[in-house]
Amino acid sequence: MPENKTSSGSVKFAKDIFAGTCGGIAVTLIGHPFDTVKVRLQTQPSAKPIYSGAIDCVRKTIQWEGPKGLYKGVASPLAGQMFFRASLFSAFGQAKSWYSVDSNGRPCIPTNLDLYKAGAITGFIAAFTEAPIDFYKSQLQVQVIRSQSDPSYKPKYTTVPQTVRATIEHNGFRGPFQGLATTIVRNTPANSIYLGSFEVLKKRAAESYGCTQQELANDHPFTVLSAAGVGGLLYWMMIFPVDVVKSAIMTDSIVPAERKYTGMISTAQKLYAEGGIGRFYKGFSPCLMRAVPANACMLYTVDKVNALLK
Repeated sequence: MPENKTSSGSVKFAKDIFAGTCGGIAVTLIGHPFDTVKVRLQTQPSAKPIYSGAIDCVRKTIQWEGPKGLYKGVASPLAGQMFFRASLFSAFGQAKSWYSVDSNGRPCIPTNLDLYKAGAITGFIAAFTEAPIDFYKSQLQVQVIRSQSDPSYKPKYTTVPQTVRATIEHNGFRGPFQGLATTIVRNTPANSIYLGSFEVLKKRAAESYGCTQQELANDHPFTVLSAAGVGGLLYWMMIFPVDVVKSAIMTDSIVPAERKYTGMISTAQKLYAEGGIGRFYKGFSPCLMRAVPANACMLYTVDKVNALLK
């Protein structure tokens, strides 16, 4: 019997990896242009901004770099999707399993609060794989800002491998974890709301339709898409100011002696000094435009692939 449980657990883990990777690729291809605009608006100089808004950022990006500029740094999230989504969805599946057994070891249905707790656990664990991916992506996304702000500036790296070599050269294998603490602070509550709300909305929808949650993706796809979109929207509305702090830290110099931002609190204070509360909402509009379609597509893809695998 233990061997069967082990085999079943391994199969489930493999399914979580595959479904999560499919969802991750989908969200990257759809959402990356919005993310590029978000990061560039978040990190451009406040004194002499390069972009007047989201539309201007898109226009100048295409003008200076061509359409491919909107996918700057995409190799990092695409290459890392298997690892990141494996940690995200396997952690979420395991966390839900913990809450699916009562204190006597009997199967039970997780409460709504349990689902939010599972999302928080997932966010904490996934931060350790998401932080390096975000770091490399962000470093490449802001190279054009530095070159436009200072004509004498020559980009130090233009590809992910070059960025990896540079960070290891200056900071060893701790390099890609520049901004890890802020990622944890962002991800833990945000994924609680994101994944918890998605699961709660699906549970209520299944009860309303009189079907299982596994049947929703096949029989009621728009419901799953809507639940995922709401979850994504709540994620960003709740945590966006922390994301601005994270972007500032991750796009700072990889050379410790040249860094402007050295910690979460001091970074938040410096950003506030630049523009008050409004400084923490730069890039908010493209982020919201991305939140619903990209997250709806990702979580629906995960649910659909899981349903097909079963």
